[in-house]
Amino acid sequence: MPTTTDRLLLVSGNEVGQRLAQHKNVVQAAVDAGVELIAYTSTLRADTNSTKLAEEHRTTEALIRESGLPYVFLRNGWYIENNTDNLATAFQFGTIDGSAGDGRISGATRADFAAAAAVVLTSDGHDGNVYELGGTAYTMTELAAEVAAQSGKPVTYQNLPADEYTQVLLGAGLPAPFAALLVDSDLGISRGELFTTSTDLERLIGRPSTPLTDAVAAAVKTA
Repeated sequence: MPTTTDRLLLVSGNEVGQRLAQHKNVVQAAVDAGVELIAYTSTLRADTNSTKLAEEHRTTEALIRESGLPYVFLRNGWYIENNTDNLATAFQFGTIDGSAGDGRISGATRADFAAAAAVVLTSDGHDGNVYELGGTAYTMTELAAEVAAQSGKPVTYQNLPADEYTQVLLGAGLPAPFAALLVDSDLGISRGELFTTSTDLERLIGRPSTPLTDAVAAAVKTA
């Protein structure tokens, strides 16, 4: 039996640099299907964010606006898992490397952001809203200290110049374009691009975002 979609969640693709065409196809399909609301997982302050990561988000938001569909933009902040998914390397070398300086990151877990999306899709009154979503802020130095405290292993944050961090990532086997994107994102963090004082996330999910201590503790158990 044919099914219809009244509300659609477009989760941004993971092929950075290629996802705009994918997003365009989804938006057109939503228009053709007469979707009543499209929610899109964007990034913090996509309209003014100067990181390369924000470019495709900004263009996708414009595509959605131009489509005429009712929309909601879920401008997700940094996923804490971006910093905790590879703790085995931190334990091996005793450092978490980066170029983020003392920039503060309004991070939250994937589950937190998913909960916000679920609220938007299952309740009314969100049409046309742009939500800046971020959790309790931390620096990479604070993250490393929490990893050390939770694991009992010596882990510190090593802030590197962009060119040195690039070489570290290339030496780890990352493709050059992806390495460049990660370095650019860290430099964005150092400029405050991934920090927000917005309480939109907490208001949507009806609770504080997952504390850094809890997120790190869960990651340490599986590292």
